[in-house]
Amino acid sequence: MNVLRSAAVLAAVAVIGAAAPAAADSSPSPSPALPSALYGDGDPRYDGVWRQSLALLAQHTAGVEPPKAAVDWLTGQQCADGSFAPYRADPATACDAKTMVDTNQTAAAVQALAALGGHDDVTDKAVDWLKSAQNKDGGWGYTAGGASDTNSTSVVIGALSASGENPAEVKKDGRSPYDALLKLALPCEGDGAGAFAFQPDKKGELVANADATAAGVLGSLGKGLVTGPGKARNADAGCEKADGPAQAAANGAAHLTDALAEDAHLTSALPGAEDQPDYGNTADAVVALAAQGATEQAGKSLAWLEENAADWAAQSGPAAYAQLVFAAHAAGADPRDFGGTDLVKQLTATGPSASGGTVEATAKAKDDKDEPDSGFGVWWFVGVCLVAGIGIGILISGRRKRQQP
Repeated sequence: MNVLRSAAVLAAVAVIGAAAPAAADSSPSPSPALPSALYGDGDPRYDGVWRQSLALLAQHTAGVEPPKAAVDWLTGQQCADGSFAPYRADPATACDAKTMVDTNQTAAAVQALAALGGHDDVTDKAVDWLKSAQNKDGGWGYTAGGASDTNSTSVVIGALSASGENPAEVKKDGRSPYDALLKLALPCEGDGAGAFAFQPDKKGELVANADATAAGVLGSLGKGLVTGPGKARNADAGCEKADGPAQAAANGAAHLTDALAEDAHLTSALPGAEDQPDYGNTADAVVALAAQGATEQAGKSLAWLEENAADWAAQSGPAAYAQLVFAAHAAGADPRDFGGTDLVKQLTATGPSASGGTVEATAKAKDDKDEPDSGFGVWWFVGVCLVAGIGIGILISGRRKRQQP
C-alpha cells in the first residue's frame, strides 16, 4: 500500500531503531508446541497478540462467538502494568524490563476485548498504560518513549474510542492524538498532497506513505480497525488546508482515491517488486475510504480484492483473513461470500474449535513454520524494525516480513 522508495524504507528503519530503548531485549522464545488456543500456525513471537486480536475482532464482527479458550489466551497475555507484548510463552512468569511490550499489540487487544465485552478490568488497565505511554506531542510510537508515528497513534485512537474514551480529551502537555496526526499530514502543495507520513524522515521532512495514510484517515475520524460505511462524501473535492482532523481525513482519502484510481489496488514499493500488488494495504485503504464515505472507490477496490486476494490470505494467515473481513464489513459486503470464498469459515479454521480442540486448517500450510503469520501492514513491520534496530536478530525474510511502514 506504500508509495515510499527503498531509501525511505531504510530511513524509517534507522529512525525507529534509534528510538528503541537501549535496555530492551527479545521476548521469550516460544515453546516448541504452540498454544492450542492460538490462531495461526506460525511463530507468534512478534505478532501473536496482534493476530489473535484481529481474529477475535473479525469473528465478532461477522457474528461469530469466538471460542472461550482463544479469548482467555489473549487476556492471559497481559502484563501486570496493563501492557501487552507480542507473545509470552509462559504467562505465569511476570513481565520485566526485558519484555518487549508495545502500543500496537496493546491497542489491538483493547479493540478486540472491548468489542467482545465483559473484560473491563483488562481493557481499563491497558488503556491506563497507553495513556502513560503518550508522548508530549499527543501521539504514540511503537514502544513507550519512541517517536510518534501515524500508525501507532491511529491504532491507539481506535483503542481509546472502543473503550469509551474521547481521544480529543486524552492529552499530554495540552496536546491530543489529533494534534500529533495533524503534524504528520502533508500539506496540499507538492508531492503527496494530503497524504500522511509515517514519521518525519532524517531531514525532518514528511514523505507520503499510503499505509500511514490509510491509518491516518481512520485515526483522524476517531475510528478503529472495524468501522461501517461513512456518510457519502464528494471524493473529488480535492485537498484543502487541514484546520482539523476531519479535513485531514478528507485529504488523506482523496490521496488514496488517486492512488487507487488506475488499477484499484496499491502496489508494493519494495525494490524489484514495483508491479506486485499489495493486498493487505489495499484492504486497509478500503476500510479508510469506506469510513470517510468515499464509497465508490472503496467498492471498486473491494471488488479487486474479491477477485485476487484469496490466495494471499490463505498463505498469510488469520490476520490477513481479518483484514479482508474488515474491508468487506466497511464496504457493506458479505464476508461469507467474498468472491466465492467464505472468509469467516477460513478464518475460523485457523484457530481452536468451540470445544477447545484444534480445527483442521483449510488455509495453505506455510513452507516455513518458523515465520510469523503476517497479513497486516505497518504495525508488524514497525515491530520488526524496532527489533532489528536494537540488534536482536534478523527477522526480515520474505515479502511480507519486509513490508515497509
